[in-house]
Amino acid sequence: MSTPTEDLANLGVSIWLDDLSRARLTSGNLAELIATRNVVGVTTNPTIFQGAIVHGGEEYAAQLHELAVAGASVEDAIFAATTDDVRDACDLLRPVYDATHGVDGRVSIEVSPDLAHNTTATVAQAKQLWDMVDRPNAFIKIPATKAGLPAITRSIAAGISVNVTLIFSLDRYADVIDAYLAGLEQAKAAGHDLSTIHSVASFFVSRVDTEVDKRLDSMSHPEAEELRSKAGIANARLAYELFETTFGEDRAKRLIAAGANVQRPLWASTGVKDPALPDTLYVTELVAPNTVNTMPEKTLEATFDHGVITGDTVTHAYTQAHAVFDRLAAIGVDFADVTQQLEDEGVEKFITSWQDVKQTVADALAAAK
Repeated sequence: MSTPTEDLANLGVSIWLDDLSRARLTSGNLAELIATRNVVGVTTNPTIFQGAIVHGGEEYAAQLHELAVAGASVEDAIFAATTDDVRDACDLLRPVYDATHGVDGRVSIEVSPDLAHNTTATVAQAKQLWDMVDRPNAFIKIPATKAGLPAITRSIAAGISVNVTLIFSLDRYADVIDAYLAGLEQAKAAGHDLSTIHSVASFFVSRVDTEVDKRLDSMSHPEAEELRSKAGIANARLAYELFETTFGEDRAKRLIAAGANVQRPLWASTGVKDPALPDTLYVTELVAPNTVNTMPEKTLEATFDHGVITGDTVTHAYTQAHAVFDRLAAIGVDFADVTQQLEDEGVEKFITSWQDVKQTVADALAAAK
């Protein structure tokens, strides 16, 4: 009898772990999750690395001591430590990368969130991180801010594989797909092998419900309660509809015929925030081929233990998803305002985590001298 995580894999859902630390690597925990939980990739972000370095100080102490003696700057020390972790995770996942011809076996590392509104600096750091990790199965994460869009195009054009993060709205997702296709067109013109360039588009789910539900709870409209915790899944399902439509059009078909890969949707923020909801909700309700679900370990274990995987739960639910947004608009939920707020907050949260990890590393460097 198959496990729920095996069922997901068989339905075309790639399971990635939304966490990385040196302790996971050295203890064998990540290797075990790959072997027993069908994990085929890893995502990181500034908050994840902040937690890893703060809570795993001993794991990083020797390296930070060497960096302190060498006179490394705080930011250089952070990237030295984190790219080492990403490189080791890439090596661990290399067999998956080879077996899937580059589709999975991926490990993501994010550009500094301080650069979210600076296109030129984002591109420069994307190239720097790509060279530092020096593994074909790395992904460089670039946020889908307005300044991030041209950075995505320029990075793809340079042959860098990109995980586009912090996508909340369908309009911005359409812009992300356009940025990816434009980058592929430029890469093709420059003579790059398009088959080596991969990308995922990280569409955030639970954060949408958190914000929309907060607004619904402040309303006295009789439909408000019925619409709670429906927006996140509906939004993701409509993103998949857009994915199917856009990658079925002539522009994308020409690139695919030239060897390009589709940019798979990735469901991010899949840990359930509301304890009243099923803990596997953002997994079981977002099953579709050619997708990635990046899960915190708690969600991964819940899915493995009691997730009920019934088949594709996305492509037959588009009409229902559109109806959810019609009803939200009818009772006064401004979803464009919701998604802009979530993007702004997402960038700010990562900046805060980045400042925290900089302070932690600065303290460690000072103590190691």
